[in-house]
Amino acid sequence: MQEKEGSADKKRNDSHLSHLASVGQIAAGIAHEVKNPLTAVKGFLQLLKERNESKYIEIAESELENAIDILQNLLHVSKPDLEDEPYVSVDLIVELESLTQLFQDQFYRVSIHKNLQNPGSYILGKKNQLKKVFFNLLKNAFEAIPDKGSIYIEHLSTEDEVMIRIQDNGVGIPQEKLGMLGTPFFTTKANGTGMGLTLVFSVIYQHNGTIEVESAENAGTKFTITFPKETKNIKLKEVVYLELERTMNLKDFFVVNRKAFEQRLLLEAVNVRDKIDEILAIGNINLIDNAHKLVLFVIDGKEYEAIAFAKQEGVTWAKHSLTLAFKLEWIQAVRRVMWDFLYNYDRMHNQNDSKEHYFNLEKNINQLMDQFLNQFFISYSQFKDDLIRAQRAMVEDLSVPIIPLTQATSILPLIGTIDEFRANTIEDKVISQIGNERIETLIIDLSGVMEMDADVVRKLINVFDGVNMMGGKPIVTGLRPEIVKMMIRSGLSFEQKAVTKGTLQQALVDHLTDAIKLG
Repeated sequence: MQEKEGSADKKRNDSHLSHLASVGQIAAGIAHEVKNPLTAVKGFLQLLKERNESKYIEIAESELENAIDILQNLLHVSKPDLEDEPYVSVDLIVELESLTQLFQDQFYRVSIHKNLQNPGSYILGKKNQLKKVFFNLLKNAFEAIPDKGSIYIEHLSTEDEVMIRIQDNGVGIPQEKLGMLGTPFFTTKANGTGMGLTLVFSVIYQHNGTIEVESAENAGTKFTITFPKETKNIKLKEVVYLELERTMNLKDFFVVNRKAFEQRLLLEAVNVRDKIDEILAIGNINLIDNAHKLVLFVIDGKEYEAIAFAKQEGVTWAKHSLTLAFKLEWIQAVRRVMWDFLYNYDRMHNQNDSKEHYFNLEKNINQLMDQFLNQFFISYSQFKDDLIRAQRAMVEDLSVPIIPLTQATSILPLIGTIDEFRANTIEDKVISQIGNERIETLIIDLSGVMEMDADVVRKLINVFDGVNMMGGKPIVTGLRPEIVKMMIRSGLSFEQKAVTKGTLQQALVDHLTDAIKLG
């Protein structure tokens, strides 16, 4: 009896320890993910004390938003019912068809193969949350394919269940890591947080569903999701007949029926409609007004105006780091509603069943909508690339901080590890600054340098040669014993290349003393 009780206690302890280990892992993940952006914010705030530059404020704000997003994602997973969304009948074929269109910019490299059987097989669920599930799974599938590849989407149903499979032939997941999928902050991506799959697992379980994952490295991953089937189906209309005011002119038709257009648009854009106020507050972007503006450009065939508008939108969305998925869903919703209206306009005016005009209109409008999307993505990408280049240049500049002490003397304090890339940056900036600022004495303090290899030391010797060639005088301070030992073993020396001093303070005292004597 005592043995059984002892065994039960041991199981409880093991379960408790396992639970604590999971909590500890999640806590460590939160600390890691939130600490990184907050550390960046702290650094840029310190820079603001020294340099009053607006770009530091923008970067700090962006990093703070990253930290807030991480916490909001965790809150959403831990308390998913914060979204007061009703349960409705959902045909997952319709949602899968809609979601795949959000990845049109990837179709040039990844082919989509669909096998969507048994349409009209409904499940009871929260539509918005289910769309997020399959959006995350499709996004992961595209990201798992580094170059060209394929994604297979399958839908089928039995008498009691609806099953969806999403399979890619990407990089795959190691077997030992499969069991960790769905754990907050566990990810196999270099820049991932793991919150996407955590949401996926959480929502599926809340809908009484199951999820199975099969994967092999360099062979791909397959997700199989199963939901209980809803017994009472709702038949959707295939054609949308709208009660709209009739006009003779197509442009006037959209202007007069603007209110009805807006209502239809909000019904279509499920994921975006709750973000309209937020997007307006963040980027001063009025999605409703912009949708009407785009539609009128397209209807009038104003190609130049539509392209200029797309470029402006791309910059605005990139500048405020707004989610591209929302923009894609919004534009596709605009396209669908516009065609509902065009169908009704044609039904009102074209009584002789001649469809030639309608098809020509369709071709021209679709081409201009595609041009808008292409120009939007190009503009968005260019702005992001320019921002990355500017940040990289700023980081490089900060990694070689040449600080003027007097008109003729400057200090270069180096901190951290110096690799070959940074050594090249030091060479370029030092030579340029000596030429531009007419620096006569450059004090290079290495007390904060933890590690340098022999090749980097040779690079620094070349820098000292350059300083001497330009009439300057290099002074090196703070060499650590480890670096000195490495230089001795490698047969390297700063002798006759630069003056060496034990500390920065000693170099400053000696330099000021010499200056006073010369004065």
